[in-house]
Amino acid sequence: MKKTRLLALALCAGLSTQALAATAPAKAPITHESLWMMKRVGAPVVSPDGKWVVYAINEPAYEGDKAVNDLWLVSTDGGAPRRLTNTKGGESDAVWSPDSTSIAFVAKREGDEAGQVYVLDIVHGGEARRVTSVSTGAARPQWRPDGGAILFESSVFPGAADDDANRKAAADKKALKYNVRIYERYPIRYWNEWLDDRQPTILVQSLEAGAKPKDILAGTKLATTNGFSGIFGGDATPSLKPVWSPDGKEVVFIATTEAWTAVRANVGYQIYRTAAAGGAEPVAASPVKGDYDKLTFSPDGKFLYFTYAEQDQEIYQLPRLNRLAWPGGGAHTLVARDFDREPAEFALTPDGGTAYVLVPEAGMENLYKVASSGGKPELVIAPKTGGYTSLAIPEKAAKPMLIGAWGSSVNPTEIVRIDPAAKRHVNLTSVNVAAAQAIDWSSPLHFTFTAKDGLPIHSMLVTPPNFDPKKKYPVMVLIHGGPASTNPDQIGLRWNYHLLAASGVVVLMSDYKGSVGYGETFSQAIKLDPLKGPAEEIDQAVDEALKRYAFLDGSRMCAGGASYGGHLTNWIQATSTRYRCLISHAGEVDLLTQWGESDGNYGRELTNGGPPWAGSPIWVEQSPITHGADWKTPMLMSIGERDYRVPLGNTLEAWAVLQRQQVPSRLLVWPDAWHWITKPEDSRKFYGEVDAWLTKYLKP
Repeated sequence: MKKTRLLALALCAGLSTQALAATAPAKAPITHESLWMMKRVGAPVVSPDGKWVVYAINEPAYEGDKAVNDLWLVSTDGGAPRRLTNTKGGESDAVWSPDSTSIAFVAKREGDEAGQVYVLDIVHGGEARRVTSVSTGAARPQWRPDGGAILFESSVFPGAADDDANRKAAADKKALKYNVRIYERYPIRYWNEWLDDRQPTILVQSLEAGAKPKDILAGTKLATTNGFSGIFGGDATPSLKPVWSPDGKEVVFIATTEAWTAVRANVGYQIYRTAAAGGAEPVAASPVKGDYDKLTFSPDGKFLYFTYAEQDQEIYQLPRLNRLAWPGGGAHTLVARDFDREPAEFALTPDGGTAYVLVPEAGMENLYKVASSGGKPELVIAPKTGGYTSLAIPEKAAKPMLIGAWGSSVNPTEIVRIDPAAKRHVNLTSVNVAAAQAIDWSSPLHFTFTAKDGLPIHSMLVTPPNFDPKKKYPVMVLIHGGPASTNPDQIGLRWNYHLLAASGVVVLMSDYKGSVGYGETFSQAIKLDPLKGPAEEIDQAVDEALKRYAFLDGSRMCAGGASYGGHLTNWIQATSTRYRCLISHAGEVDLLTQWGESDGNYGRELTNGGPPWAGSPIWVEQSPITHGADWKTPMLMSIGERDYRVPLGNTLEAWAVLQRQQVPSRLLVWPDAWHWITKPEDSRKFYGEVDAWLTKYLKP
């Protein structure tokens, strides 16, 4: 009887499993809609007391005016998140007050002529109140340590002492009867924007009733120096990256007076300090020039931490974690010693004794820790997939707490609480978990081989939906841009691995020399070899993949990429016929043209052996257009008409060669796009064009 009962239970269990499998929804291939419409979770902003996390959620839409971006709140102990804002304009740059009761953020609401700083009381609720009203707009607010004032950045007209002067300057400019841009110095444009004569500044807004903002750099010798600027980032508005000093009496920031030298040399930056009340001349806190970023004071206020990259004649300098004594300033010292990796993000523990650091390595983002007084970083967590993309530690929490963001190429970013001792994390949000689980996609396969030049080359394979390793699949060799970049195991919109693979191909990606995440020397290895060497390593990666994976069909392959990936695709066009087709977006074809037309010159001189007239043969030998007679592979070309980084002229030159040589080709010119295709319908059309091109040329 006992055996009979066990058998019956086993049969019932089997039937239950089958029934569940039959009713479980089948996973679907990824589509542009399922990718684009996923909500996008922003970086966590944790309250100083460690109880709450504020973050943004972008809810995208194909109709631009229907997209939503609002702030949300979740407890660090878990629980249901709640929405804090629900407005049409959206919010950004959220930051907590020192007492953890309020947040400040930037928004452009009804009646605002530009983005302004608003403050929302989290404890008592109610509507957010506007605390700034400046015609030039506000960005990146920071609370004074006592909570009594907020500093923010803005772009102002030279010589304007206050907002009235800025309003007058803007009105005078608008009243001109002609429309012309006039320049006497470099640079003149950045990414997709022409630069104007406005410059960055720092304003302090007291939260007392009736107080007006004070421009603390107005009238200073520093701000009126030719070449004064901040750090350029994702747009054409430079930032001074200001922070309050621990006592709230000073503001510390990063600036240069050498912006105009960018055409012929590296631009040197320094850390400056100035009185928060204004009326004082800023002085340098760091005697050495270089690239500075991520200013962070220790909890006890005795040290200022930051990343620093020295400047020399190399094409790439690895940022390293440093600190200097405060308030003394002076020479800084290295914190992360004997460590040939970049600290992408770092945060200090409440006792100031340890710095936790996020480090990109071989497509992953790993968590390290290092003694804040200096030492060699120790690996804490190396996630099996993806990695951590943000990190925050509340300085007033009852016990050390790490809050971060984690994601991978099959797991959209979520806010997490990290447990270093257990070497794991738990989700505080699950915004896209269900949507991600409904998609038929798999984490990348990783492999590394030694190239002929002795460098270790890390590569990844992404397989298509309904993948069967017993079948043969065509190959799409996807080449990342940069070159100082990498192929991360993360979700991207511009060249999504899985959306490409949904065309029925296996996507192969390799971090050729010049990529980051493998040490400084690896990233510098393309000096005097900008295209030939990396392309040879990509070729070797293809050979290695075909040798290792029987499901790859080496007779049906396409290669493509954007930006520097487009450069390499154009070089492959000029030097190889192993691919059935090619896809190039925003790729250079003539090193000389790219040097003259782009918004960046000097770095190309370092790479190619001096200016074009100095005699280096690289300018001609490694220009794809030099080998135009050898172009034979069908090619899909794409370019944003507003691209100033790799301007339209390069694509038109390449198109002329293709047509002159009667190579089957197709040209896509996006009038509203710049270096990247960001409009949703443009993106959907782009992926449709890529799918059609792959289908046409990779048929069995």
